[in-house]
Amino acid sequence: MTNVAIYDTTLRDGMQAEGVSFSLEDKLAIAKCLDGLGVHYIEGGYAASNPKEMQFFQEVAKLGLSHSKITAFGNTRRADGTVEEDASLNSIVACQCPAGTLVGKTWDLHVTTVLGCSLDENLTICAESIRYLKDKGIEAIFDAEHFFDGYRANPEYALKVLGAAAEAGADALVLCDTNGGSLPTQVFEITQEVCKTFGSVVVGIHTHNDTDCATANSLAAVQAGARQVQGTINGLGERCGNADLCAVVANLAFKMGFEPLEPEKLTSLTETSRFVFEVANLAPRMSLPYVGESAFAHKAGLHVDALRKDKRTYEHLDPSVVGNERRFLISELSGKSNILAELEKAQITEDKALARKILLRVQELENEGFQFEAANASFSLLVKKIMGAFDPSFELIKYHVNVEKRKSGEIVTEATVKLRVGEAVEHVVGEGDGPVNALDAALRKALEGFYPAIQDVSLFDYKVRVVNARAGTAARVRVVIESRDKHAVWGTVGASENVIEASWLALVDSVEYKLQQLDR
Repeated sequence: MTNVAIYDTTLRDGMQAEGVSFSLEDKLAIAKCLDGLGVHYIEGGYAASNPKEMQFFQEVAKLGLSHSKITAFGNTRRADGTVEEDASLNSIVACQCPAGTLVGKTWDLHVTTVLGCSLDENLTICAESIRYLKDKGIEAIFDAEHFFDGYRANPEYALKVLGAAAEAGADALVLCDTNGGSLPTQVFEITQEVCKTFGSVVVGIHTHNDTDCATANSLAAVQAGARQVQGTINGLGERCGNADLCAVVANLAFKMGFEPLEPEKLTSLTETSRFVFEVANLAPRMSLPYVGESAFAHKAGLHVDALRKDKRTYEHLDPSVVGNERRFLISELSGKSNILAELEKAQITEDKALARKILLRVQELENEGFQFEAANASFSLLVKKIMGAFDPSFELIKYHVNVEKRKSGEIVTEATVKLRVGEAVEHVVGEGDGPVNALDAALRKALEGFYPAIQDVSLFDYKVRVVNARAGTAARVRVVIESRDKHAVWGTVGASENVIEASWLALVDSVEYKLQQLDR
């Protein structure tokens, strides 16, 4: 099977995305994750830009990565200097990495307008820079910046630049769609021409997503003969982002017959995607192909009914091969098939009468403002209650929330919770940054003596939505809470005209879901 080298630039290009900033520890954690995934190259950053970047290269060498080549990024030498004195080139050498990537100009507009030198001088700059790295024993990758724009403007010159880099010993010629304005047919035709011209050198592709074609352009380049693909996890990058390696890798492996990663590593794609979102402090994009939470989520009753008979009817791929999972969404639009599918997942014997009963209750609750699509735990508890299999872990006697603003401007929030656990009664006070935080603190304090495992649970997302906004201050609100422990993530929902009560209902479900898993 033909191999395609995967070159990850999340730690450089990905960090150029708006709102993304990785600490040194973040970068090291992501590098370790990418090595575990098995990418061939990890571009660590622009070594000459700041001390943190150089420190990364020093620290990553201590991790003992087993698969990936750490690669330092930089520019070809300045037009008014020499390679021996060039700060960017020498920073790459100082990184002591096995590979270095140099970005060079291939669009004549950039040469004359940005670099301010002649076209022939730029050929010399590119050749000397590549040769300098090669003489230092470093694998040299040439990123041909704005190559597709340059080729369309002046194909003869764009190819001359590649020729100069190749003759100087470049190990790979990477064609960059830097402005992201190319289309797949253009990328295919131009890449094919480059592969014919430079048959003895590896040709790579680096695309941006400004036309929403980054993934398609990467695949088109591989079809045309490219054998290195550059991109980022989740498509992070400047402006509209870069090619999403999760989608690129999956398409290459499952749709095109290539081997971009070791086959057993492909099941780590979803985990890698979510890990990078977490480190970047970004909410995961649910609609991402292959790895998104919605990638294999089914809501229409007809679809679910067909899926229960044959998974091929509405899925192009078994979600488990990329580490994802199939989800059946429960809503007022669901049919009995959705409920039955969820019962099957819970290993509950198929029972159409029970499914009908659950569906009617779901429809009633959704009419009251509840929604179960993102509240799998609340739905699981609902099923247990309807089946008569729910044994509550505690009983609420009362709760009280007090918010006090003092003369100093300080706001103090306290929640009092009184519960019955078995024959015992707990009456505790919790403080928090707000009423929900205080209620959560009080609820935990009341239960942790009986259920120490509650200390493992943390709430990491809290959403409030007004269901019927036209009712003004009397409108119903829906609260969705996401919780996690060391092993799982789950969602719960509450709805009420009172936001505190809606929050309490979601909090109780969150805690009950955890406690129901315990052997009590």
